[in-house]
Amino acid sequence: MSQPAIAASAPTSFLRRAFDWWLAQVKHALPPTIFFFVGFNLILWTKRLILEEHGIDYTGFFTATVAALLVGKAVLVTDNLSLMRRFDSAPIIRPILFKSTIYWMCILVVRLAERLVHFLAAGGTVADFPGYLVGEFSWPRFWSIQIWLMVLLLVYVTIHELNMLFGDGELYRLFFRWRSSEAKLTRRRRIRLLTKLNRLTEVHPIEVFSERGSPVHAELIEILRELASPAVASAVRA
Repeated sequence: MSQPAIAASAPTSFLRRAFDWWLAQVKHALPPTIFFFVGFNLILWTKRLILEEHGIDYTGFFTATVAALLVGKAVLVTDNLSLMRRFDSAPIIRPILFKSTIYWMCILVVRLAERLVHFLAAGGTVADFPGYLVGEFSWPRFWSIQIWLMVLLLVYVTIHELNMLFGDGELYRLFFRWRSSEAKLTRRRRIRLLTKLNRLTEVHPIEVFSERGSPVHAELIEILRELASPAVASAVRA
């Protein structure tokens, strides 16, 4: 390849990698952003119905949109921390509670930082910000939003962890692709087989599985045959 061709392909390769990286970040942040956008708007819609009863007009669509974007950004940044994988091998309730708490604390810091930016933009100083938080800041409103955030985070993280446990995309097929009780029974059978396989690998070292004629090897082959059976395979593709 000539030198000019190499020089021309270098910027193109860099732009392609940069675009792929940006696309991966967008795909990662999109699910929590959509989830919290819907959740926040449901909360605001409920609040609007209550206020309308007292003749008070209230709209907060823009606020809900900005809040959802902030949560999506917080999830994107927090997921890159090695700390988030601390309880990956623990019972599923522990990573759910741990990740929800970390997300919640990160969003709390981001919301306070956002309030500081608005305070400084209005002419305040950093030294006056603690006094503003004590004397003028609406803490009841702030904590009510944080409480709802924790509820929504617990729901989101639970769905995310279950999706990762069953395999990426399995929950989508579970809710939207099953069409018969037979398929459901086959799916439950596959989950039981995978659970049995997981327990088998936890109890026995990997070297035991290569010993032909051993009970462990025979059990492994039987599980794999059942997983590869036409009924189970058709459920996987469904």
